[in-house]
Amino acid sequence: MAELRRTPLNAVHRESGARMVPFAGWDMPLHYGSQLEEHLRTRADSSMFDVSHMQVLDLAGSQVRDFLRYLLANDVAKLHGPGSAVYSCMLDESGGVLDDLIVYALPLGVYRLVVNAGTADKDVAWIAQQREMRGNDCQLRRRDDLALIAVQGPRARERTLAACPPAAIAADVARFHAAGDADLWIARTGYTGEDGYEIMLRAADAESWWRALAAQGVAPAGLGARDTLRLEAGLNLYGADMDESVTPMEAGLAWTVDLASDRDFIGKQALFERQPRHTFFGVVLEDKGVMRAHQTARTAQGDGRLTSGGYGPTVRASIGLARLPPGVKPGDAAEVEVRDRWLRARIVQPPFVRNGRILITA
Repeated sequence: MAELRRTPLNAVHRESGARMVPFAGWDMPLHYGSQLEEHLRTRADSSMFDVSHMQVLDLAGSQVRDFLRYLLANDVAKLHGPGSAVYSCMLDESGGVLDDLIVYALPLGVYRLVVNAGTADKDVAWIAQQREMRGNDCQLRRRDDLALIAVQGPRARERTLAACPPAAIAADVARFHAAGDADLWIARTGYTGEDGYEIMLRAADAESWWRALAAQGVAPAGLGARDTLRLEAGLNLYGADMDESVTPMEAGLAWTVDLASDRDFIGKQALFERQPRHTFFGVVLEDKGVMRAHQTARTAQGDGRLTSGGYGPTVRASIGLARLPPGVKPGDAAEVEVRDRWLRARIVQPPFVRNGRILITA
């Protein structure tokens, strides 16, 4: 078994008493005592997450823009100068989702991709293969010298600016935008449904920033709270809610595919040819119980399957994301098989929670 990789903050997590678990080949904090408290604190105030396991890739070169327009389902032509960002899927030739990622436009013509930890090696190999096949001259650099800290919650930006003066470069950026340079990039993005920053900085500086944030009252949170927060926010998790077996249209991500222009991109023709086999919606359990991934959801149009599920601490109900038969719509009744019992549920349009506001009724 390969040895687990460690983030630059590993020693700090252990010092804080975090429960460490293997995740995507990394030694990562699951929680620091109470996953529930970490979740609720993020919704009410602020928390910081070590997300240094995510892979940062910088691409540059005279042909990089054209290459990314071919590589990704969304169109990087939407990026208008440094600090702009776009969310996209990267597809294979059959239209299946290889990964979901964010692309940022950095200064000096550099494009930054942030991809998932579990798919990083596969993504790099795929990008290199496509670059070689197209004879493209863009340069690809893995930024293993960087750490990533996400500060999330309604007071996240306020506390970050007080703790770390260099963060002032991002004080006025709009949501889903960023500021900085290749070695300190601060994006107003996140994976919790709350406001905040995702900070990409030199690994050598990560501990000092982490401790400065803690001194301003930002407490750490682990993978457990990150998962329940993103589920309430209706945000997909790669490998659970999407993978190569489904298209973006079957994973609730049709909005990330740009078909408006005449550009070609990998998987485009397949998207026109493949008839969607699923719709993608949220599910709220109305009986007592907790839904989990892979459970069967029964509807009037046929059976589907939960891709994510759990207890939503903010909504105080069990919620999930599910692939369901075509024709299902929000408001429809459903039943979910939980521990050999069929429990009543309701189909809804995610998200369940955004910016601390509950958007569905339990």
